[in-house]
Amino acid sequence: MDLHSVITLSVMLLQQMCVYLAVAYALSRTKLFIPLTRATIRWPHRLACYVIFTAFCIMGTLLGFPVVSGNAIANTPAIGAVLGGLLGGPVVGLAVGVTGGIHRYFLGGSFGLAAALDIVMQGLIGGFTHRYLIRRGKTRLLFSPLLAGGLTFVSIVLEMGIDLALSRPLTQALHIVSLIALPELIANTAGAAIFAKILLDRRDSLEQHSRAFSAKALEIAAHVDGVLRDGFDQENSMRVARIIYDQTGVGAVAITDCHKILAFIGIGADHHLPGTPITSPHTLYAIANNEVFFADGNEIPYQCSLNPHCKLGSSLVIPLVGEDRQVIGTIKLYEPKTRIFSTINRTLGEGIAKLLSNQILDGRYERQKSLLLQSELKLLHAQINPHFLFNTLNTIIAVTHDDVAQARALLTDLAVYLRKNLKRPAEDVQLSDEIEHIDAYLRIQLARFADRLSVVFDIPPPLLGIRLPAFTLQPLVENAIKHGTSQMIRPGQIRISASQDEQGVQLVVEDNAGLYDADNGGGLGMNIVDRRIKNRYGESFGVTMSCESNVVTRATVRIPLEATS
Repeated sequence: MDLHSVITLSVMLLQQMCVYLAVAYALSRTKLFIPLTRATIRWPHRLACYVIFTAFCIMGTLLGFPVVSGNAIANTPAIGAVLGGLLGGPVVGLAVGVTGGIHRYFLGGSFGLAAALDIVMQGLIGGFTHRYLIRRGKTRLLFSPLLAGGLTFVSIVLEMGIDLALSRPLTQALHIVSLIALPELIANTAGAAIFAKILLDRRDSLEQHSRAFSAKALEIAAHVDGVLRDGFDQENSMRVARIIYDQTGVGAVAITDCHKILAFIGIGADHHLPGTPITSPHTLYAIANNEVFFADGNEIPYQCSLNPHCKLGSSLVIPLVGEDRQVIGTIKLYEPKTRIFSTINRTLGEGIAKLLSNQILDGRYERQKSLLLQSELKLLHAQINPHFLFNTLNTIIAVTHDDVAQARALLTDLAVYLRKNLKRPAEDVQLSDEIEHIDAYLRIQLARFADRLSVVFDIPPPLLGIRLPAFTLQPLVENAIKHGTSQMIRPGQIRISASQDEQGVQLVVEDNAGLYDADNGGGLGMNIVDRRIKNRYGESFGVTMSCESNVVTRATVRIPLEATS
């Protein structure tokens, strides 16, 4: 073996690898690489994975160096083939390997066939490793630089064996392998590890951006929670606009109904006056068509309709919707001409609009309801807790990175929960229907708390057909999580059981936190459940609470036997 030639070839391949990785790094800053930052399951993402890694596989071949009068090429297509399979799965790995292999075969040389088979083998190694890790729930390992480098190292060792087995004459093959083995092991192994690190850094960057958005959204939700329930008027709108302006840092915030400006904070407040009619064509368009309208000041020009010297340069108008998806107003975010509208503020704006729409709608319900217990029940049906909704949506966002199927299931659970929460009958329902509602809620909570929460149902099948007042158990379950298991460091457990005796039926919701606050009385939901049952069946029935500190909190609902038939 010519040591000088080996060292020279190693240096040349490392230089080539630097060019290769520079291209990879530049592309990782674009949206093109976003599908590669998560486990590729959907076919559009698999196609993107195939195209990208096939291009890198072919580039690795083209940037190679001929060895021994062109009989072989020292190159780095293994990086693209292994990573294509590792991130895309066996099908993608095979497709990248076959495409890259065909390209290498037609370049010719005594190693042409062997090199083509090498690339196919490398794609399959990555692909079957992908399948193994996905089936065992170790998705995060797909982005491990150590794993990527290790697989590539193994594939290069196998590549040398295939080259020796298929290339002739054997003496020449041995000479060529002795020259390219060490350079390819170094360059491909290091290149695959660094490429995976680039992808991992991009993934972490996107996750940090998502966490920043989630934290900001939750912070805004906490501040504006309940403000517009007191009325969609100028005073409350000014309070909300001030909060959003302070939290987002945009140039200005406005809130309108369908006819006039209710609030305006920020640049241009001297001429965008609350109480004056809407004159902006963008706002009128958004109201008339129930569509988000974004005038970025570049592709879609923005010009203030009130003052030609206004310093605002872009505007995002988002409709606020009420019952039957009817527009009831807008929220508008502005940036000055000297600043570009950030993606996070645009996304935040749309999320805030949904939250405010829910608040306005909830407030209208509240003012329309009397203080009768039955009306209080309907209010509970209509309300959507913005914290629960934001937490659920953020959980779905996080899960989507690794498990699209679970994210789809969570969306289904959320739809079931909201549908039953908003449209449940006001009178009696079967226990099985109540359990279905609770089960949808709990599946969402299980996704949020992962291994920190477990749920046990202990309900004899004959009791599933009994009837009870609608919305009896869900507030108790929610209370057990909100004021119980979510406050614990150790794993929490919720147990829901039912039993029957001579006096009636007992429904029990208990948690293992033992944190019940007697002064709080269990909250509005629990008090409504208790009063409804007492008013209907008498003081001997209703909800009773018991607690053994740091051990168990138990809510027991008693209803008479004749009421369940």
